[in-house]
Amino acid sequence: MRTNIDIDDELMEKAKKVSGLKTKKDVVEEGLKKLIEEKSRPDLRELRGKFKFADDFDYRKLREGYPRDFD
Repeated sequence: MRTNIDIDDELMEKAKKVSGLKTKKDVVEEGLKKLIEEKSRPDLRELRGKFKFADDFDYRKLREGYPRDFD
């Protein structure tokens, strides 16, 4: 679909630089994909109370063997 839109030149250049994309079309399409992806994700607050964890779940046990700091 061909559409004419007025986009801030500085904003477009920053988007091209951080994304590594070369064309304005690619930047706009990637932006639309990211917007759809973000808005399509369920809100975590809606999932509250819908999962039951095992009574014997011990998160500390999963941490065993991991380094204490991640420097």
